[in-house]
Amino acid sequence: MFSVVPGLAFPAEGWEEEEREQRRKIVKGSLVRGALGGALSLAADQFVVSRGEGSSVIAGYPWFGDWSRDALISFPGLFLATGRWSEAPGLLNTFARHVRQGLLPNLFPEGGSSVAYNAVDAPLWFIRAVQAYHKATHDDASVRTWLPVMRDIVDAYQNGAGYDIHMDGDGLIVAPAADVPLTWMDARVDGQSVTPRGGKPVEIQALWYNALQFLVEIQLRLKEAGRGYDQLAQVAQKSFNEKFWNEEDQCLYDGLDGKHRDPALRPNALLAVSLPYEILEEKHFRPVVETAWWELHTSRGLRTLAGRFPEYRGRCEGSPHERDGAYHQGTVWPWLLGPFMTAYVKAFGSTEETKKQLVRFLQPFLHHLTEAGVGQVSEIFDGNPPHTPRGCPAQAWSVGELLRVMWEEGVTL
Repeated sequence: MFSVVPGLAFPAEGWEEEEREQRRKIVKGSLVRGALGGALSLAADQFVVSRGEGSSVIAGYPWFGDWSRDALISFPGLFLATGRWSEAPGLLNTFARHVRQGLLPNLFPEGGSSVAYNAVDAPLWFIRAVQAYHKATHDDASVRTWLPVMRDIVDAYQNGAGYDIHMDGDGLIVAPAADVPLTWMDARVDGQSVTPRGGKPVEIQALWYNALQFLVEIQLRLKEAGRGYDQLAQVAQKSFNEKFWNEEDQCLYDGLDGKHRDPALRPNALLAVSLPYEILEEKHFRPVVETAWWELHTSRGLRTLAGRFPEYRGRCEGSPHERDGAYHQGTVWPWLLGPFMTAYVKAFGSTEETKKQLVRFLQPFLHHLTEAGVGQVSEIFDGNPPHTPRGCPAQAWSVGELLRVMWEEGVTL
């Protein structure tokens, strides 16, 4: 017996056995096997929390709350790969209730503070999360309840949402507020965006096309009237492939802003290959993946900027200004390994050799589980070797994306 208050005894052995039993249930219920799969499944459990009548996800410990983008990117790994299918609708319901004029809050505020809807990608990630849920469960009834929300999102993007987010005449999505970061690369120094990506960011077009095509698919399945989303998707795909391909560097431009095409080599382009409905022409899959492999891939994830660019920062250290300046300028993010590995399979084919390569990509994380936050995957790493872990020692989408790929590709490690 262990007691911290005189006269109040706590059966420590009982607590320990209860904890062990809970951990056994988590590992047994997970659809991902192996030492890494089990450890990541246990890590995933620590991010899932209750919010009102539904569920949410803490983006990272110890200092992040629940962020829409992070939760929705993490969703397939944290909920579906781990077998928590019965809990999954609770999270999607949480976010469906908070869609306003086609947008989602960037984060859920605490203590009555105002809500900021400055996330151009979060609503499209919501549609992607519903898509992943439906593929796993075939739960038509739940998806039918979310269909009006998904339509509201697409209609708002088409006709105009907050921050002047809208569909341009070429069918692509414009997020013009360069002074307000609207994508996941949202670091600011002295009120200025470190990576201003106003205009047409590459991953937003990929998410937009995937959302349109999924709505076409689900409306047919549910025998709901179409809204011309298939025509919108065709126009967007044609414009994208005409305007985004960088022949010289064999990759995609990171964004378009008027006549300017941003040649910065970043990992955002991988979403044009990795999402279920690929906006990019198949003939370009392998060059995009190979370029990312050569210039961005590390043993801990992908760099946010290739080292040959003068803005590259190889270490995320120093003052807050210095760290923010490096955050998306070369710093490695493990979550990006998810879209990279999915794109790799699409580019090189689903073969036994491909699966062996996925194991090689994942192997370093067995060591990392004891390197920083024990049993967890860090938020970021330095771009330069030895790739020191930085930021939150436990990050939801770092864990979630590794789990997703292991589950989808049947990798045991």
